[in-house]
Amino acid sequence: MADLTGAHWRKSTRSSSNGGNCVEIADNLPDVVGVRDSKDPAGPALTFTPTAWRTFVTGVIERS
Repeated sequence: MADLTGAHWRKSTRSSSNGGNCVEIADNLPDVVGVRDSKDPAGPALTFTPTAWRTFVTGVIERS
């Protein structure tokens, strides 16, 4: 499990401000990108390598 101490979480720019389903990411740590549910900040987080995260985001953008 990756150490997310010091993670600076930010909400997706596509998230609305009405408390809906939101994703937060932390990409300020070396060698890991964290992803969590903004409604449960103390809950579990998924972690990815920066390369895997870029591949995922690129795939999402290409399919949009």
